[in-house]
Amino acid sequence: MVAQQQGQASDQARHSQRRRAAIAAFLGGFFAALAFFAFFPGLPHIIDWGAILASLAVGSLAQWGCRSWMKRSTTPKKPERM
Repeated sequence: MVAQQQGQASDQARHSQRRRAAIAAFLGGFFAALAFFAFFPGLPHIIDWGAILASLAVGSLAQWGCRSWMKRSTTPKKPERM
């Protein structure tokens, strides 16, 4: 009974850690892309809807990458067959 409760608590902690990491990855990707469009030399230093949509796409891609990386690192590896 106690072991099951501890297992559920660790699953909840792992889930909340993954969620925080995914949010941080999204925000990091979003602001990095937005800063690129705002400060890269040669671009017309304005933020238009295209830059905002591209930043949202980069943030979503970073979030997806973070989630898949964290899921891959926490799942047990399958033995290779020969």
